[in-house]
Amino acid sequence: MDDIRTKKTVREAYSSIATQGKSCCGGSAGDLIDFAKVLGYSDEELATLPEGANLGLSCGNPTALASLKEGEVVVDLGSGAGFDCFVAAPKVGATGKVIGVDMTPAMVEKARENAKKGGFSNVEFRLGEIENLPVADNAVDAVISNCVINLSVDKARVFDEVRRVLKPGGRIAVSDMALTRDLPGRVKQNAEAYVGCIAGAVTLDEYRGLVEKAGFREITVIAAGKSACADPGTKDPIGKEFLKWLGEGESLNDYAVSVYVEARK
Repeated sequence: MDDIRTKKTVREAYSSIATQGKSCCGGSAGDLIDFAKVLGYSDEELATLPEGANLGLSCGNPTALASLKEGEVVVDLGSGAGFDCFVAAPKVGATGKVIGVDMTPAMVEKARENAKKGGFSNVEFRLGEIENLPVADNAVDAVISNCVINLSVDKARVFDEVRRVLKPGGRIAVSDMALTRDLPGRVKQNAEAYVGCIAGAVTLDEYRGLVEKAGFREITVIAAGKSACADPGTKDPIGKEFLKWLGEGESLNDYAVSVYVEARK
């Protein structure tokens, strides 16, 4: 797919998720809570979430990785219905601010409704692309992102933008999907595989290279484990969906892992 078509496909897919409330990993509201707990979110954090904020689109817990502090300004790339923004909000407190950025109007609208329902006064949602962040230069203490950067058609531009908006010494805490080996061509070219956070993923070495090229320091790229959505214990796991494109006896875990990325400006 070309870049314009890919971006359109991603926007349409996540707009559908926003309006229909369907999860990437499927399952009921209870299943989504259990899935979030597997990723390290606490009962206390999950209890503060407005209904509809958890769409099961995570592949890690970047808010924990970021070690957020009172009074900090945080940007969430691809904020969706606001899940990580609402987890981050109590950590930065009334003197801090969380800015969620998403390119899907339906997601931004849903997130704003959720913020109103939950009474979050220190959270703001902006419509925009993560390759062109609607955020001022040197304005942010931390940038987080959860299973989104793999969807970008210009990942180098994303990290350039992240570095631009961060204050000197500011940090990134990213949870994402990465590849341990090249995907079969039939998967790489599949739109559903791209929307499912797999076909657009890069290798662990490529991920580190992108962060290094953008000028970050103190870079850590760690494979956090197998894809949570490919766990047979989850409802309607992505891994089963991708079996139709993989070889006999293969699974998504033969190709992809969740990854944590940390770095400083």
